[in-house]
Amino acid sequence: MSKFGVLFRTTAVRLSALYLVLFSLCAVFLVFYVTGMSERLLQQQTREAISVEATQIEDIYERAGVSGLLRSLERRARQPGANLYVIAGPSGEILAGNVAGLEPGLLDDEGWTSEPFHYRRFTDENRADNHVALAQVLVLDNGLRILVGRDLQEPEKFRVLVRQALVVALGIMGLGALVIWFGIGRNALRRIDRMSEASTKIMAGDLSQRLPMSGSGDEFDRLSESLNAMLGRIEKLNEGLKQVSDNIAHDLKTPLTRLRNKAEAALASKEGGNQNGALEEIIGESDQLIRTFNALLMISRVEAGSAVAEMSDVDLSGIVGDCVELYEPLAEESALRLEADVQPGVVISGNRELIGQALGNLIDNAIKYAEGAENPRIRLEMKKSGVNVVLAVADHGPGIPENMRREVVKRFVRLDESRTKPGTGLGLSLVEAVMEMHHGSLDLWATEPDGNGLTVRMVFPAGAT
Repeated sequence: MSKFGVLFRTTAVRLSALYLVLFSLCAVFLVFYVTGMSERLLQQQTREAISVEATQIEDIYERAGVSGLLRSLERRARQPGANLYVIAGPSGEILAGNVAGLEPGLLDDEGWTSEPFHYRRFTDENRADNHVALAQVLVLDNGLRILVGRDLQEPEKFRVLVRQALVVALGIMGLGALVIWFGIGRNALRRIDRMSEASTKIMAGDLSQRLPMSGSGDEFDRLSESLNAMLGRIEKLNEGLKQVSDNIAHDLKTPLTRLRNKAEAALASKEGGNQNGALEEIIGESDQLIRTFNALLMISRVEAGSAVAEMSDVDLSGIVGDCVELYEPLAEESALRLEADVQPGVVISGNRELIGQALGNLIDNAIKYAEGAENPRIRLEMKKSGVNVVLAVADHGPGIPENMRREVVKRFVRLDESRTKPGTGLGLSLVEAVMEMHHGSLDLWATEPDGNGLTVRMVFPAGAT
């Protein structure tokens, strides 16, 4: 099969050929439509100009009589680009004007001529009538007939010029479309080859590779964008796995060392009371390690998307109400007021367990860090904001510096002033993972203008409700 046959078998070239045919038909229609509209517009403007001048001539006749009318018409006829002026007697014979001859019977009826007519100029009396004009006939009270008209040569030239320009422009466009028709197939094949090369490198283990995009937004770009997003998620999961391994090696080394030291001290101690106390401390450290591993497993499960199959319509208002009821006694024990302003009946598509756990982490953090604050209040607010649903937890504790707000959502990251508080440094990481699974976002803001306090917002995107 010839190269042309192979090229024509591609969908892109077939579509290009179809579009070229449609374009040609539209181009022909456009030429006739634009020229016709241009001609009608010019004729309308000509009629308006003639009407205005006819009204002026009638006013001159009423004010200055026949002598004044003759002087005015003579002056107008000598001006560059003058209109056509004819003064005829009651029987139609031409008495004065800048026209040598008219079609017979043209001056018989008052008003607009029924259609454009032919006339002769003084400079071409011996040649055939080759000038066309449009005119209005006025009949004065003394029987004189006045013709005011305008030559249609300029509109006709304009119409021809517009048609020629359109034909040339559309011809160039058609030639360009034909060139594109032949070039688009080879371009599509080249893009497929580049995608294949990138796929080969990705399969070889280089996850930093991305499928090429031309920026045109066509189907190839949309496919590349989707696959690149998938590759980005895979790369992020791999980086997360490496980060978790590094964090476990670094951040869990200290509690494991403490466990070993306490066990060694208990073995070395000869007193039973000291041994029992050491064992209780070992159990507490072990529980903390178990909670840390459980949090890591939950974050990994959420980031891996294994909970997506459990997505369903859930009552977000009910989830917030349950969390408030659950944590209200804990807040009271810490001398804090837990307030809630919840819009009722808000339903979203999500995972009830994960949303509840994420919200619980935020409330627990707020209680932990707002204890002893001057304003002993924690406020939950949930409402629709435009097309989104915003769930916010605000406290008046020490807050988080602005330059650290993106750092604290990373695993095991804890500020120096938080080291004295119990925790694993994984709470906000879990909340962010849950919001990513729900295609939402997690925002951190200062509650007070001076930077104190922390407001954490869970924003569920459009289409979630």
